[in-house]
Amino acid sequence: MKISNTTLSALFALTCSTASAFSSFGAGTGGLLIRSSSRTSSRTRTTSTSNSNSVVQPSRFELMAATSSEEIIPRDVLFGNPKYASPKLSPDGKYLTYLAPAADDGPLNVYVRSTADKNNDNARMVTSDASRGIRQYQWAMDSETILFMQDFEGDENFHLWAIDATAPDTIAKDLTPGKDVKASHLITNKRFPNEILVATNEREPSCFDMYRIQYKTGTKIMDTSNPGDVLGWGTEDSSFQVREALVKNQEDASSVVRVRDDQDSEWRDLVTFPYGEDGNLVEFCADGGKTCLMTSSVGRETSALLKVDLKTGETLGVISGNDKCDVGGIVLDDDTKEIKAISYNYARTERVFFDEEFEKDYEVLKSLGPDDAEVSTASKTEDEKTWIVGYTRSDGPTEYAIYDQEKKETKPLFVTNPDLLDYKFAPMEDIRVKARDGLELVGYLTRADTEKKTPLILLVHGGPWARDSWGFNAQAQWFANRGYATLQMNYRGSTGYGKNFLHKGDGEWGVGTMQHDLTDSVQWAIDEGIADPENICVYGGSYGGYACLAGLAFTPDVYKCGVDIVGPSNIKTLLDSIPAYWGPLRNDMLKKIGDVDADEEFNKKISPLYHIDKITAPLLIGQGANDPRVKQAEADQIAFAMKKKGIPVEYVLYPDEGHGFARPNNRIDFNGRAEKFLAAHLGGRAESFDGVEGATAVFPLEASVVEA
Repeated sequence: MKISNTTLSALFALTCSTASAFSSFGAGTGGLLIRSSSRTSSRTRTTSTSNSNSVVQPSRFELMAATSSEEIIPRDVLFGNPKYASPKLSPDGKYLTYLAPAADDGPLNVYVRSTADKNNDNARMVTSDASRGIRQYQWAMDSETILFMQDFEGDENFHLWAIDATAPDTIAKDLTPGKDVKASHLITNKRFPNEILVATNEREPSCFDMYRIQYKTGTKIMDTSNPGDVLGWGTEDSSFQVREALVKNQEDASSVVRVRDDQDSEWRDLVTFPYGEDGNLVEFCADGGKTCLMTSSVGRETSALLKVDLKTGETLGVISGNDKCDVGGIVLDDDTKEIKAISYNYARTERVFFDEEFEKDYEVLKSLGPDDAEVSTASKTEDEKTWIVGYTRSDGPTEYAIYDQEKKETKPLFVTNPDLLDYKFAPMEDIRVKARDGLELVGYLTRADTEKKTPLILLVHGGPWARDSWGFNAQAQWFANRGYATLQMNYRGSTGYGKNFLHKGDGEWGVGTMQHDLTDSVQWAIDEGIADPENICVYGGSYGGYACLAGLAFTPDVYKCGVDIVGPSNIKTLLDSIPAYWGPLRNDMLKKIGDVDADEEFNKKISPLYHIDKITAPLLIGQGANDPRVKQAEADQIAFAMKKKGIPVEYVLYPDEGHGFARPNNRIDFNGRAEKFLAAHLGGRAESFDGVEGATAVFPLEASVVEA
């Protein structure tokens, strides 16, 4: 498990969890890493009270050359739980697991069936979550145990649980118990099938020690203690010893890769990446401790994959790099550690192959899949003879298939959400926009109409040290079906485009070039005849919510309305209330955002809370009461201040949610309120809405009297 610096920034920043208001189900982990020590993938990592499809159609809305279905696509189809998700094969290939709703459209749980039984209806529910659903799980190497993560009502204090998937009526065991304990950095190893490594902050809330756990008995011992500056740990596969640490210098925000020869040896600094550079150890090579694979941006614009001397830190050779984007997913042979393929993503995923057989596999898979689909590997058996592959399109749900690697044949497994197959969806276009200073920005456009301008929703990604990518986006498809074009931009400060692109966002929040990029992108859409300049909405979650508030406050003439989900309104109070385990990254965040600790005026300059007098457009706010990243106070303070001044604002709070909306009833409920809000201000279509049964929405502005 190796984590890049930019990835760490994203993990500890303002990115909505996968269970956000933005999708029915995501593949990310919302800050938790579940990894095998064998690197064979990216370096990485309900029922409404009214089911009627009746439509509110303001008179100024007319659907012409529509890219989406003429009929309203129901919100519960777009944003409810998928029928199937996250399929995985047991290491021995005897079992298939996947996530699916419990009975009566309940929360997502893990289901299992024998691979010999092809009927998914015969699958048995293994876990029994009754609230938020399971979203992070994997097989242990014994091919019997499922390991899964779960928090409490969105507090992000995830615990690691284990349950026997092969025996009915077993009870899950909490392997990392304790109040306010957070588990992370799970590593498994096929050579040590009965034990795992996992990090927790039970000893010290601000940092994570590594523990070795016998998951069948629950026996846990401290393996490696954190001196206080380690953000991530890594192992050497053959020994399954913790031999790498990614360290953050809290004084100058540099990153250090620290290694040791074995668990009894002293740690030593191998490579230091000054602030502004990106890199990390990828894997120890299988050559007796002589070399390792590393990513690094030193001496170049984008990060490349290098071979490095494990004793001196000297670069022995550049294996692969791309001048336009950082190195992405790296596929290695599990035993030899030879490189099979490397992926890059400037706008779409591309691969460079180093293994002819592996390249042939992907050529076969591409030929057998839908047109214009991106192929990915979701799971493999330990012998790698059977794969689960996913086909991702922008205009339909993900399709999964079983691939026989020896026969070079696929058999359909399932479609994540088969109900979506009944509707027409808009293709997502990857676009290029020139900012006012000439910087090229990559973005994604989903049109509502191909022949005329329409209202536009600028959908801003969170992070901000993250990025948008091509694929099926339920939110963009929802907007297109209602008559709105959707623009998603990778503004400066987004990851994946090299160190200079990332750090051009430093100190540029709110009134700087990060926000200018969004404004310039809207102007591009207007100039191209895509967007109606009188009907633009800025919509986002987390940092995207901040960008919404900043857009309304600092460029009020651009936007007709805004939707802010879990967005901060005062950057100083945001950083003063971050979780303890973000502490080691605080100085890094100050370098990226600007020193709001030392410069009160700068904080006031970039914090929308101090500029509400400039806001004229209506605002809708959604917030989770248990959000550990952006506390409820961030929503409270701007909502109540706007109401006091008579500025139009609606505020919806969900008491059982965190940084985004995990429970489908809440997700669909908020989107119903947002759809009604957008129809009122932009004039699009809207499915009828009178609340969602089981949703927990409360309305703080209605419950309180605000003094004039």
